[in-house]
Amino acid sequence: MRIADLAGRRVAVWGCGREGRAALAALHERLPQLRPLLFCSEAELCDVPDHTPFEVVTHAPDADALSRCEVVIKSPGVSAYRPELLAAQQRGTRFTSGTALWFAEHPDARVIAVTGTKGKSTVTALIAHLLRALGRRVALAGNIGLPLLRLLDAAPEPDWWVVELSSFQTRDAGAVEVGVLNNVYEEHLDWHGSRERYVADKLALAQAARTLVFHAGQPVLAECAARHPRALGFADAAGWHVAAGGVHRGALRVFELARSPLPGAHNATNLCAALAAIEAAGEDALAAAPAIARFRALPHRLQRLGERDGLTWYDDSIATTPQATREALASLAGRAVSVLVGGFERGLDWRDFAEHVRAQPPQAVITMGANGPRIAALLRATGGAYRLVEVAAVDEAVARARELTPAGGVVLLSPGAPSFDQYRDYAARGAHFAKLAGFDPAAIGNIEGLGIA
Repeated sequence: MRIADLAGRRVAVWGCGREGRAALAALHERLPQLRPLLFCSEAELCDVPDHTPFEVVTHAPDADALSRCEVVIKSPGVSAYRPELLAAQQRGTRFTSGTALWFAEHPDARVIAVTGTKGKSTVTALIAHLLRALGRRVALAGNIGLPLLRLLDAAPEPDWWVVELSSFQTRDAGAVEVGVLNNVYEEHLDWHGSRERYVADKLALAQAARTLVFHAGQPVLAECAARHPRALGFADAAGWHVAAGGVHRGALRVFELARSPLPGAHNATNLCAALAAIEAAGEDALAAAPAIARFRALPHRLQRLGERDGLTWYDDSIATTPQATREALASLAGRAVSVLVGGFERGLDWRDFAEHVRAQPPQAVITMGANGPRIAALLRATGGAYRLVEVAAVDEAVARARELTPAGGVVLLSPGAPSFDQYRDYAARGAHFAKLAGFDPAAIGNIEGLGIA
């Protein structure tokens, strides 16, 4: 379905976050006579643009309200499995998204699409950075922070579109030249309904990809790749992998990890994923590799904010799974770390995290947020030689971390949970943490390279 197909129809936009506003702007530009309906929350009212004439409904739509629309453009945060959506779909309402509309408008675009539970933003930005280092004109957009519909009319057309897709968006993608499956862990069960459905939705990107790039060390991804006609693995000795402090292509040592701006073993694997994607796209990955040293780390992703009060502060607010928090702690092994964990309750299993901190105790674990009490109870039951403190909010957590962390130690925000219990998104949580630590959030919060360059 293209935007022109919406002319003269009863159209609604569901959600007025970043993606919803992009959809409204695209409709206003392409179909100025269309009067769409907007379903949004009271909290989103301040973001409703002035230029678009429509009716706004601030209560959640039920099946009847959705059924009165011919087409609903839903934001990614609205689950495709909500009962009212499925009921309206059965009555004939069509549901689409900004991602689906963009792909319909750009059937010939050369797209490298990236998804994964962890690291997808870093891998996406790295691919764009490396392609630009090779002199290519590149668009960097998608879930990373710039909706595709914001780049609806790009002229001249980029050589490559490098697009991050969340698990909410993978089924909306059209054909892509290269699809990257970085990894799959348990996440977003509230949206997908089950781990099996979450994994299936992630793997849907493989169906859209001409060439599939996948983490060879994950059995579920290797099994998916075995059924794909063109697949290239990474984290495997035959391809791009990490060994002895360097990134290798097979037996060839290509890049020294000491020169990487990205700390941790998980980020070393992210480098391999990006280089494998460059190779799969038919570009010169070996020539691009030295540019890794010039990459600027993304905000809120194990971002070193700097030193204050004799402590080093790291913002890893993007960490929304216990597995991600484990990786962050592993990256700082050997240092006295006070880690702040907890947030929106999604029912994820924290037992592996509890065993990790029991076996490799940090200085302190400070739990907070809606699921903080559940995490603290599990940690107390599991035991460990670290200080355990339970608080309600980030403000208190930062104050306690200052008390508990010795000079020269690290305060790490790596919540392992979404922010929605107290913040609009992970970026707002990270910005608040940075401010409490004594840093300027505006100076550290920008993603370099978004858009076309």
